[in-house]
Amino acid sequence: MGDFSERKPHMGLFIVIVAVISAAAVLLSLNVREITVTGNSRYTENEIVEMIFRKKTDFNSALLFLREKTQEHITIPFVEDYQLDFESPTHVDVIVHEKSVVGYVSYMGSNMYFDKDGIIVESTGETLPGIPEVSGLRFGQIVLHRPLPVEDSRIFEEILNLTQLLSLRKLAVDGIRYNEKGEANLYINQVEVVLGDSSRMDGKISLLADMMPQIQNLEGTLYLDNYDENKEDLVSTFKKKNTD
Repeated sequence: MGDFSERKPHMGLFIVIVAVISAAAVLLSLNVREITVTGNSRYTENEIVEMIFRKKTDFNSALLFLREKTQEHITIPFVEDYQLDFESPTHVDVIVHEKSVVGYVSYMGSNMYFDKDGIIVESTGETLPGIPEVSGLRFGQIVLHRPLPVEDSRIFEEILNLTQLLSLRKLAVDGIRYNEKGEANLYINQVEVVLGDSSRMDGKISLLADMMPQIQNLEGTLYLDNYDENKEDLVSTFKKKNTD
């Protein structure tokens, strides 16, 4: 009788160990089979998946969950961060938080992309579609993740307002150039658009959007710097380039 009673605790421990090993084996055998990606516009869903899930073991549900809780995320250009939401052991949602990029400047052979506050967020040799080059700004030495060192930081508010208006009107521009007075010119294909100062910018961009179907295949300069919504005869002047 004494021998049987002494075996009971050992038998219980054995059962617990077997249960733990069995549970671990089940977890280690589960793999992520469905991945959904949201919040991404700069990369395709497949590109995001390939950057986060680089190895075969990255698809293992248990190891992926452990990595998510204990390790820093992989750095992805133009992505502020991302999070993994486990809908089930085999289904993961990847939620992407992209950096807010409004333009870039050319500096020492690289394109330095900056956000709405003028912070340099990325440096790359690539030219990304949909983001205009901003030229004419005077700045000192550029440091990644620091503000673009311009003389007047208020210029970034104007750049943000202008790029938002262009996005609202679905106008893609090749570049934005500022002169010494802080006045902007746009470059769209072979058309230069003179905007003048920042006043009445909403009306100027609205008029530009209305005129684009007529001028997009032309070469010349559109003057909107004297735009006045109250004077229809003075709203704009388009001058074709003299090809003679």
